[in-house]
Amino acid sequence: MSLEVDFITESLAVEAVEAKLAGYDWDAFATELEHYGCSVLKNILTPKKCSDIATLYPQEEHFRSHIRMARYGVGDFNCLHQDLYGDLTFPLQIAILLSVPGEDFTGGEFVLTEQRPRMQSRVEVVPILQGDAAVFAVHNRPAKGSKGYYRVNLRHGVSRIRTGNRYAAGIIFHDAK
Repeated sequence: MSLEVDFITESLAVEAVEAKLAGYDWDAFATELEHYGCSVLKNILTPKKCSDIATLYPQEEHFRSHIRMARYGVGDFNCLHQDLYGDLTFPLQIAILLSVPGEDFTGGEFVLTEQRPRMQSRVEVVPILQGDAAVFAVHNRPAKGSKGYYRVNLRHGVSRIRTGNRYAAGIIFHDAK
């Protein structure tokens, strides 16, 4: 009996995820990713799932690694960087916000910078809410200029946390060895 209930529950969960994914405007997503190096998938996780994942943080065995900002609280930040590990690096990664902005923390905005050749760097503050997934270019992205395509280098980070604690889950696709 339990096996049957588990199967039905898993089937319903898969159907719910498939329905959610089918509901996204993938053309708009691709356009944003192409033009800005980042796009957001809204409500990829429920508040309960976000809370469940955040409560696992003290248990190291659930994660390959933790990014520990300066003090895990007020004044913390994550410097602008690129996640380039191993010989192979997938061009995109994902950051899912697990905390509630304005309630669990203030500040702590997800930011990207573009270093464009012969131009000033451009900063993009990416507004994400609990359960949203920011999908962004890891290292660089193609940009179309007057003489064709060129590479724009990207770095990402998190601005200073002013109050509270901020939790996020990152999914990095690379050859970690």
